[in-house]
Amino acid sequence: MTAIEPAAHLDLRGVLCPENYVRTKLELEEMEPGQVLDLILDDGEPMRNVPKSLKGDGHRILSVEPLGAHYRLLVRRGED
Repeated sequence: MTAIEPAAHLDLRGVLCPENYVRTKLELEEMEPGQVLDLILDDGEPMRNVPKSLKGDGHRILSVEPLGAHYRLLVRRGED
């Protein structure tokens, strides 16, 4: 299996909803369709809301990795 090389990294530890979603959305808008964002979110409300909202926007969650009280997600930017 080929390792996925993220085009951008975004660490949102300590950033509350809905700012974490807004910042993620803005970062994805700067990327090309198909590129991957390496995203770190807090457990709890951010992990319940941000992935669901991103999927609703047409992006794809490729993986979710627990990092203690945080999670690392790889998000593939959807087509416009």
